[in-house]
Amino acid sequence: MLRLIKKPWWMLILAAAVVTACGAEDEAQETFEEVDPPQYVDDEDELGLEGMLEALEENTVEVNEEMDMEEGMEEDEYDEKGGMMEDDDMHEDDMHEEDEEMGEKGGGMMEETAMRELYLMDRNGMVTPQTFALPDSNQDLEQSLSYLVKDGPVTELLPNGFQAVLPAGTEVLEAEVTGDGTAVIDFSPDFTDYRPEDELRILQAVTWTVTQFENVDRVQIKIAGEEQQVMPQNGTPIAEGYSRIHGINLETGAVSDLSNTKAVTVYFLSQHEDQTYYVPVTRRVPANADTYTAVVDELLKGPDMLTSLLTDFRNEVALVEEPKFRNGTVTLNFNEGVLTQLEGTAVSEHVVNMLVLSLTEQEEVEQVSIEVNDNDELMVSSGAALTEPVTRPGTVNTGKY
Repeated sequence: MLRLIKKPWWMLILAAAVVTACGAEDEAQETFEEVDPPQYVDDEDELGLEGMLEALEENTVEVNEEMDMEEGMEEDEYDEKGGMMEDDDMHEDDMHEEDEEMGEKGGGMMEETAMRELYLMDRNGMVTPQTFALPDSNQDLEQSLSYLVKDGPVTELLPNGFQAVLPAGTEVLEAEVTGDGTAVIDFSPDFTDYRPEDELRILQAVTWTVTQFENVDRVQIKIAGEEQQVMPQNGTPIAEGYSRIHGINLETGAVSDLSNTKAVTVYFLSQHEDQTYYVPVTRRVPANADTYTAVVDELLKGPDMLTSLLTDFRNEVALVEEPKFRNGTVTLNFNEGVLTQLEGTAVSEHVVNMLVLSLTEQEEVEQVSIEVNDNDELMVSSGAALTEPVTRPGTVNTGKY
């Protein structure tokens, strides 16, 4: 008959109890794994009670020693880890330095930007402002013009249906502003590589992009250092420079006597897919006409039927009196026909924007006040109150006015 002799089952239970009492379940599991496997002997080698107690005492001592050793190892390990805390601190410092470095890199990625209007060509061939957040630069002219070049940095920013106007490869060799507000721009020879029908579009895009800066009133063009009297393809005269007075997206209509007319620029709407934006158009009006009245009249006439432009003015809209100008503010007094939104209680937001953008093209106009039959307590279709004069936005076609 064979029996367990070295470490009976009840001894194992006692050993486990000792380990558990020490609050170390993991150590208990390790103790079970480290206990010698059962050994079998003959009856004559059977231990008495005294031997069993002695064996139990020895076994308990062994377990305690093992636990002390493990605790010692844990303390050593903790000490080692504790000793590494300085290294960890150093590691944290390294990580902090890396974070700072990444922050600096992130700062490069999140660098300061400036909102800039770039005059691009839409799918209908209209020169149209689009506003972008460009990296802030101390060379605003060169930077803005570089974003007008086909296949240049603007490529990834272009809205659907838009394209840059300057020939691919065009470089700005130099750009400086003289004391009289003229931006003298020296282009590389690639500037001449454009279609003749795009000549005015290029002139307008360059001029209106550059004259968004306060100290610039007109543009003078050089090519490879040589002053230009005319544009290279169609011969448009530019000896005296080119300014916003020359207009944009010109609609001369049946006007033949330019000397008895003056230019006014008004803004209509255009749509492409889900994008609605404002397009400036220059028309000729009688030279003796009141400018503010002429601007509103041209808006009420609506866009040319041959274009794809749109308006939000209704046919019944009319001024009940001539516009008034005082201290930079033009006040417009309309009939109730202008209230076309929210069941005839509000003015279209597009109508407000078209009026403000068009009238503030006049240098002296800073803001526009809108009334209906002398009532200036109005609402806009967005739900906002229209009780104060509206100022022209800093940039056009940003989606916010």
